[in-house]
Amino acid sequence: MNNLRFATAIHILVLLDKNRNELITSDFIAGSLNVHPVVVRREIKVLREAGYIESKKGKEGGCALAMEANKILLGDLYKLVNKENMLGRKNRPNPDCAIGRQMNDKLDVLFNKAEEGLVALLNKQSLKDFSDSFE
Repeated sequence: MNNLRFATAIHILVLLDKNRNELITSDFIAGSLNVHPVVVRREIKVLREAGYIESKKGKEGGCALAMEANKILLGDLYKLVNKENMLGRKNRPNPDCAIGRQMNDKLDVLFNKAEEGLVALLNKQSLKDFSDSFE
């Protein structure tokens, strides 16, 4: 995986699960993640649009889970925030080479199978399962 979006999204959701009875601000979440609040707000927008969280703007604002943590599967979350394949990009091989001209098609099959396996493995665990592993 070549970015931090999945880890950021899980971090946000665990914080919201652990603080279920209050609205959590993006500044608080950013402090826990040790990142700029803009990074958090960007992910909050994605999570809100997907229906995982709800948010309220303003001085008394913040965000909270919009659904039960046991209904959020980690594989679904992974697919939401990761638009690139976990194995990365492919090369631009020589189309005149017998191997080169087939390579990207073969890599697509391999990468897709690996991605499907990862999502299936992650979907065996809910946010609640993961959140419960924290003290």
